[in-house]
Amino acid sequence: MQTHHQHLFKTDLRRLRPTQLTVGYAEVEQKRGLWSGMGKSDRQKFLDNHWFPAVRGPKDNFYIVDHHHLGRALLDEGVNECYVVLLKDLGQLDKDEFWIVMDHHQWVHPYDSRGRRLSAAALPKALGELADDPYRSLAGEVRHTGGFPKDATPFAEFLWADFFRRRITLAQFQKDPDATLQLALTLCHSPQASHLPGWSGPVPPRAS
Repeated sequence: MQTHHQHLFKTDLRRLRPTQLTVGYAEVEQKRGLWSGMGKSDRQKFLDNHWFPAVRGPKDNFYIVDHHHLGRALLDEGVNECYVVLLKDLGQLDKDEFWIVMDHHQWVHPYDSRGRRLSAAALPKALGELADDPYRSLAGEVRHTGGFPKDATPFAEFLWADFFRRRITLAQFQKDPDATLQLALTLCHSPQASHLPGWSGPVPPRAS
């Protein structure tokens, strides 16, 4: 169903296709908490002003390229309708060519919870099928704590998640989440992280 805006569509949230394999369940739960604390009118205003950026693909499916955590949270809260804003119509392409174009635009991130790149065929068909990546939750918590700013780089927080995954063991994470957060905050300001989007560590002095 199309609205008065030619690039804005009202659609069924359950039909949106993810362009990533995982989310951080802890961050999803935070967004569920925010939603549950809203009144009816605030919820409607929120939905009217939070559009899912999407690409139309084969078989007229909408593939969202951002807000997967929000989509999963709304779905878990029983919300069925949402708005998508159309970034590109690639519905005329066959599946193989579609994913080549999506990859070129950095609109797909087919990495699993162990940081391994899989084929586009491994992507879930619905937001409810997204798997948990605890390191993505950690990256989100580090950002919210001020470790690094939100950045426009596609899937920036997944880059941070993979950075932490290689330096903090899951056993450490599970044993002491608070200590893990402090370690992650230290790591995110270190020179090791200088290649990552939003890094704000110390800049070494230039040699004279």
